[in-house]
This record gives sequence, structure tokens and C-alpha cells, in this order.
Amino acid sequence: MELGMVGLGKMGANMTERLLRGGHRVVVFDQNAEPVKRAAEQGAVAAGSLAALVKALKPPRSVWLMVPAGDPVDGTIDQLKPLLTKGDLVVDGGNTYYKDTLPRATALAKSGIDLVDVGTSGGVWGLTEGYALMVGGAEESVERLRPVLETLAPAPDRGWGRVGPSGAGHFVKMVHNGIEYGLMQAYAEGFSLMKHKEAFGLDLHQVAEIWRHGSVVRSWLLDLTARALAQDQTLESIAPHVADSGEGRWMVAEAIDLDVPAPVAALSLIQRLRSRDDESYADRLLAAMRNQFGGHAVRRRGDK
Repeated sequence: MELGMVGLGKMGANMTERLLRGGHRVVVFDQNAEPVKRAAEQGAVAAGSLAALVKALKPPRSVWLMVPAGDPVDGTIDQLKPLLTKGDLVVDGGNTYYKDTLPRATALAKSGIDLVDVGTSGGVWGLTEGYALMVGGAEESVERLRPVLETLAPAPDRGWGRVGPSGAGHFVKMVHNGIEYGLMQAYAEGFSLMKHKEAFGLDLHQVAEIWRHGSVVRSWLLDLTARALAQDQTLESIAPHVADSGEGRWMVAEAIDLDVPAPVAALSLIQRLRSRDDESYADRLLAAMRNQFGGHAVRRRGDK
């Protein structure tokens, strides 16, 4: 099968390489010429513009977008729409908010173009391990993409599936990432507790390796945790700043809208926000209040 790939960030480039290894013809475009050049060296067809990419594909075309969520997706679709014709497919494989996917699908459908949303998980390991693909869209459109999906997934018969109509793929990916936040936070808190129990002198990498085999808390995230701890248990070179790409916020908002309790996801998100406050005014005010009502000592800047 042939496919147009728009956006060659780390994941888009890795997906392109996996498709090329699987024997697919891939036409690539990115605003940055360097990743396009690298993809061409691997066997992809380089396009210097969206128009050139569309022209290099035979109708009915399938164009896969791996661009940042929000305005970049809208801008790319707006540029693609007049270039495509009835029967073509647009695939959004990025971390898009599902509520943005729904109106885009409706607008494209008026021109006879189907939108398939693919929640994609796998990160930098997807190239070798395969990607988990949560697919939303019309059944016939998803079926048309089957050869591509089977190649990107860990195996043709697992790790991917149509989960519902347009929007469903991004919705399921949103929930997936909210769960991920909770799992990561639980591991982080547990290992932090063990690190602070200095009397036992625990080897955290050893503990992680023990838990990886036979334990009920074993997981791929634990595998990666063990890998990180093998390199440096102190983690002193890493700033305690944890970013988020949006899905956790969207999941918490959705839980509120649907009156579904999701305290783990909510608190995990709050902890990520907390990590970014290097000059916590709230914590300083808490210390000041304790001093006011109880005369508790206040640690001043520079105190040890």
C-alpha cells in the first residue's frame, strides 16, 4: 500500500521507517527539509510541499498526519482539503483532543473525504516494538488502512483495532494517557519512599529488577524504570519538572463532565503541575501561616 506521511518528528519518522521496512510506498513531507532527506535515504519518496505529496499519490489517496495537536492539524487539513478528491482519506495519528476530531470529520465528509483518527502509543520504542493503535472512523475506511495498521502494530493480529466511529480513537487514547499518568505516579511515589528509607540502603535498580519478574506490578513502565535506574539511581542530572501533552487534562475534564470519579488521574495531573513550580508561593505562604499561628520556625533562603 502507498501512504502520504505529513510530519516527520521522532514518531512520524519512526513510523515511516517501519512502513518502509514493511514494503509500503511512503511519500513524505515536513516543513523541515532535513528529516525528509533522511527518509528519502531510507527509501521514501520526498515531497517539497503538500501539493507535491498529493500529486505523488494515486487516487484514492491516504494521507497520514503526525503534526502537533490544535492549530497545526487544522492548518494542515485546510491546505490539504482543496488538493484531495472524493474517496480520499485523511488520518490523524497525533495526540488530538477527540472533541476537535468530530467537527473536522464532519467538515471533510462534506467533500467526500473520510477522517480516520488513530490514537498512537509506543513512543520511541515503536520502531522496533510496534505501536498500539486505537482507531476511530468508518469501517470501510479503517479496512482500507488495514495493511498500514497491521505493519505499524506489534503484530497483524494484535495491538490495534477499530474502537468506534470518528473521534473514538482519540477518545480512547486520551483515557489511555490518563491511566498512564496514574501508573507513572504510583511507581514514582513508591521508589521515592524507598529512596528516603536510608537505613536499609536499598538498591532501587535491584528492587525494580525483582519486581519485573513474577510480581503483580510488573509492566513495561517498570521495565523502563529499571532501565533508567541502571544508568543513575540518584537522578541528580534530571530536573524535577514533568511536562504533559494535554491528554491528562482532557481526561479529567471529561470525567467531570460525565460525573465519573477519577481521583487518581486528577491527582496525577496535579502532581505534574506541582513539579513545575520552582518558586512555590503556596508553599512559602503555608510556612508563613504555620509561623503565625504556631510560632513554627521558618526556613529562610540559604538556610541548610
